Amino acid sequence: MKLLIEANNLLSLFMGSANDLAGMKDRVRRGYEGEYSDHVQAYDELGFHLQDRSARIQLEGIEFNGMYVLDVGCGTGALGYVAMEHGAKSVVCGDISCLMLKAVVAKNSDSDIKLMNCQLDAEGLPFKNDSFDSVISGMTFGTLPDQELVLNEMIRVTKPGGLVCVGAHGPEHYWEAIDATLRCINKRYVLGYRFEWWPRTEGFIRKLLEKSNLKDIQSKRAIWRNKFEDGAAAYDFFAAISSSWWYAKFPPEERERDSKRTRDYFLRNNIDVVSDDIVIAYGRKPFYVN
Repeated sequence: MKLLIEANNLLSLFMGSANDLAGMKDRVRRGYEGEYSDHVQAYDELGFHLQDRSARIQLEGIEFNGMYVLDVGCGTGALGYVAMEHGAKSVVCGDISCLMLKAVVAKNSDSDIKLMNCQLDAEGLPFKNDSFDSVISGMTFGTLPDQELVLNEMIRVTKPGGLVCVGAHGPEHYWEAIDATLRCINKRYVLGYRFEWWPRTEGFIRKLLEKSNLKDIQSKRAIWRNKFEDGAAAYDFFAAISSSWWYAKFPPEERERDSKRTRDYFLRNNIDVVSDDIVIAYGRKPFYVN
């Protein structure tokens, strides 16, 4: 299946669709608005506990005492809540998806911790230079086609000396589910379109931070296996947390049939383990630019 992904991405490059970054971003956005699958409506119910685990690993040992923090690509707020627990005075949760932000608002009403929210495009953050003490992003890079631009935007709105922290999909992230899904889906609707999935190695992310002139760079990688009740539960989790963006080119009536067929495949073949593989990197914005 990895060979299939690479071959398809090469085909998309030849056809020109691989350079359609705006189209890629829009497909991901629409997925997280729930346009391709009802599964994303259960994003928190099916996946928040694992998002919370990733967030706690990412921010382990980091204190935000009295800081104003921006969370880029916040989803339903997992990273923002942990930042508040670690002492942040205020966290602005920003995401391109209104559906994700509505979930943040709903949770605010049930929690003593209050997060601010803002709809935004990570490639053009709507804030002035040096606006935040720290800017963080958890597991968003795997859905962003222009990661270098996003990182530079995060750095731009961070105050000098402030911490920039990113979490990215590692090479094994959700691989069992991706492999099984690609075996099942009707490939006529995805052939020639680049898969919106950008896993990164720890070395790649470190080099990205170094290229952006961050200082005191550190990185780490964490991998674990999530065991579900059965294959159907594993598929439901994957379809919700990933937004089922691969159905962007499918006719609406075909999406439901294909999703059911894929879910049955997961169940029938006991695909009940899905890996988490997260790459985390930190760096500080220098006080002076050479």
